[in-house]
Amino acid sequence: MSQIPEPDETPQGPAYEGRLLVRPEDEVVDQGAGFDLTTLLSRRHVLSALGLGAGALALAACSGGSSGGSGSSASAGTTTATTAGEIPEETNGPYPADGTNGVTVLDESGIVRSDITSSLEGGTVAEGVPLSFTFTLTDLSADGAALEGAALYLWQCDAAGRYSMYSEGVEDETYLRGIQVADADGALTFSTIVPACYTGRWPHLHFEVYPDADSATSAENAIATSQVAFPEDVLADIYALDAYAGSTENLAQVSLDTDNVFSDGHELEMATLTGDTSSGFVGSLAVAIDPTTEAGVSGGGGGAGGGGEPPSGGAGGTPPSRDDG
Repeated sequence: MSQIPEPDETPQGPAYEGRLLVRPEDEVVDQGAGFDLTTLLSRRHVLSALGLGAGALALAACSGGSSGGSGSSASAGTTTATTAGEIPEETNGPYPADGTNGVTVLDESGIVRSDITSSLEGGTVAEGVPLSFTFTLTDLSADGAALEGAALYLWQCDAAGRYSMYSEGVEDETYLRGIQVADADGALTFSTIVPACYTGRWPHLHFEVYPDADSATSAENAIATSQVAFPEDVLADIYALDAYAGSTENLAQVSLDTDNVFSDGHELEMATLTGDTSSGFVGSLAVAIDPTTEAGVSGGGGGAGGGGEPPSGGAGGTPPSRDDG
């Protein structure tokens, strides 16, 4: 029996859950990220109105995207950290796949998902130490109220320092990229892996925040673009694993003070991490945003070279060729 939802035929054209399909000729699951996000938000509001708990909301989050597996939204409620100021604006790097550097994943079906370890449509699964990471989004222009309904796009390199869609050997993969929507507490959680350390950069995650579901289709609509730094004290054991070959050497050649992103201050971008290499890690970051100010996105790599060359990537931790990622 088919699991693909069928649209309703209306005088205006095919519709799903009362909304006209943006791509009438395609199936409901192929309407793009904006349509997927709106569907997910609608389900969350319905569940909340019915009095269903966090478990039901987590189920809705998982069902909102395809080929992501089960998420770990339950840990989102444990994040209570607050920030002392607005999250710094940072470059989106050379490998964002947000439309600013050659390719985009934002309009792909299934990009709304909590588990980003596999490529869309069930492709390759990224190897590495498991990481459940929660962002908590707040609105500085509204006295720190939760940014419910905001969408966050997360992307990162794998354990070998490669970025899907760009690096040699993984150009056709889409793993370690995904979108989630903030719940009533402003929280959203991804199941991912700890990233590698490649030449010239401190270990990090990239993210963009969008004001709502429909706008999460182009980097031009982002209200914040920033990065997450990893605490040094957890990295030695992780990078001693075979999957992270090369990261220990790369980490020894960089510091938070010399990194070209975090050297001007990283206090608001430093993740809180607990766990171990056997059971995995749980991480979090509180992200305060003032949506009324203009976001200073630096697209296409942020370096003098503009878009930059794709990373060379490869087995054994060969790093990307640019150091501004």
